[in-house]
Amino acid sequence: MKTITGQIIDVENEKIFPGEISIKDGDIKEIKKTKSAPKVYIMPGLCDAHIHIESSMLVPSRFAQIAVSHGTVATVSDPHEVANVLGIDGINYMVADGKWAPFKFFWTVPSCVPATEFETSGARLDAKEVEKLLKRPNFIGLSEVMNYPGVINNDSEVMAKIAAAKKLGKPIDGHAPMVTGRDLKKYVAAGITTDHESLSAEEAEEKIKLGMKIWVREGSAARNLDDLLPVIKKYPDRCGLCSDDLHPDDLVKGHINLLVKRLLAAGMDLFTVLRLANYNIVKHYNLKVGLLREGDAADFIVVDDLDNFNIWQTWINGEMVAIKGKAKFKPQPKKIKNNFHAQPVDVKKIAIVGAGFKLAQTSDITVPVINAIDHQLITRSSREKLPVDNNGHICP
Repeated sequence: MKTITGQIIDVENEKIFPGEISIKDGDIKEIKKTKSAPKVYIMPGLCDAHIHIESSMLVPSRFAQIAVSHGTVATVSDPHEVANVLGIDGINYMVADGKWAPFKFFWTVPSCVPATEFETSGARLDAKEVEKLLKRPNFIGLSEVMNYPGVINNDSEVMAKIAAAKKLGKPIDGHAPMVTGRDLKKYVAAGITTDHESLSAEEAEEKIKLGMKIWVREGSAARNLDDLLPVIKKYPDRCGLCSDDLHPDDLVKGHINLLVKRLLAAGMDLFTVLRLANYNIVKHYNLKVGLLREGDAADFIVVDDLDNFNIWQTWINGEMVAIKGKAKFKPQPKKIKNNFHAQPVDVKKIAIVGAGFKLAQTSDITVPVINAIDHQLITRSSREKLPVDNNGHICP
């Protein structure tokens, strides 16, 4: 029997009290109040509601080694990127490698491989393959349905994947940036329960009112926390936190713990923030992650003080897996074949050539341009004048 004492944070009942936790066989056997306890705070571990581990450029076990140091005990992970390259073999690799780490990876089945019919991918997953994966116990749901036009227009293949998840009683994640009105109603009516692509408070609120959960994304490529803060405060029970894509240089700085700090600094109540970072996610997906209750798995973190929210210890299934910012385990990832066949890029092959007419070196031409937006996944378009050389090649 293991015991740990401190100021226990009961999220369900919104109480903080000095107490002792007894742990046996990975579960919380008993929580009892004491007259006093050390001034450290014990609370449920943090969860990421939606992430592609591949964006960290780490295998799952290595990702876990860093994540636990930031107080993360579980992720809902979509292996979409590796599936685009290696198909089911890639998915199986991710699941197997994740088992090397004392960490709770909950996998969802990629719904759109390839992402669009315009994409050249290394593999395809049809509805039959998706259903086979959904039947496996280590897959908890259907990953983000990016093909929202397919849902709105009743594409047979897309709808078959959704039907398979519904038949098996597994939740369906969404991906519907800027979808509103009738189209959004049809998308939600198909059985899609979450969205992490909202760009504005108005968009997120419309989705919530139709019954969706909003996973508020703050990752490396897209950052929506500030824009969605009004919705988080208004509908805290309908929201959760996620990173979606987190590059390695950002991951080493922090994970969901950084979002918790920002929300606390914004004046949000601690119990509400912990619901966003754990409780709401665990309940939505019915994850086997402890909520710091008797009988639950002993998944929790110990924080030195509530102002700085420094993670002192991380516990998963009754074992301390990280202390003072360092993981206590070293994974042994296995190698996998490389399925990339890219060749060196020749600038001439990507140059835009004048359409059937000759241009003098001093001429210019108006061309369509894609404009990237910082910290967003959406783009804008414009038309720009660019110079053209005497071969008809545009020279930016």
